[in-house]
Amino acid sequence: MYKTFFALIVTFLISTAIFSQENTVIKDDIDSIKKNEIKLNMTNLIGFKWFDVGYERILNEESSIGIGTLVSIGSDSDDNDGLDEYRTFSLTPYYRHFFSRKYAQGFFVEGFAMLHSGENDLDYYDSGNGNYTYKGDKYTDLAIGVSAGAKFVTRRGFIAEIYLGIGRDMLDQSDMEVVGRGGFALGFRF
Repeated sequence: MYKTFFALIVTFLISTAIFSQENTVIKDDIDSIKKNEIKLNMTNLIGFKWFDVGYERILNEESSIGIGTLVSIGSDSDDNDGLDEYRTFSLTPYYRHFFSRKYAQGFFVEGFAMLHSGENDLDYYDSGNGNYTYKGDKYTDLAIGVSAGAKFVTRRGFIAEIYLGIGRDMLDQSDMEVVGRGGFALGFRF
């Protein structure tokens, strides 16, 4: 009887020690997860001549916050024929929520606010020489919107993400009523 009781207590202590070490390892793994990311939006760089860089901080396994900065590096006024063609600068804070079993990656939705500025092209007829003349009108506006996308992260921290979103201007300072957000970004988690 005493041997059986002693064996049960020893078994209980050993299993408790094993499970507590396992939990410590899991906690250490979560603490060692890299929580910072820096990304460059390749679509905007190649297609629109915008330098679009972002920083993201992982809050937990399901959510993150970040900020993106876009600066125009090209000024071809003849090539302006797409969505947001006149934007020259934007600052975009965002919140993302992930729907995946993997830590802060996979399918996500995001809410964002975009403070953006640029130049509206106003054309008018100059009766003095009979030519159309273009004059820019500068603006600053604030848009609120949503995006959806997917993020993929390798074991060594390389990031590839694709996302697409749309927002509405709230201040009506620009000729646009909507702004776009999206692209294919590459980066690194550290």
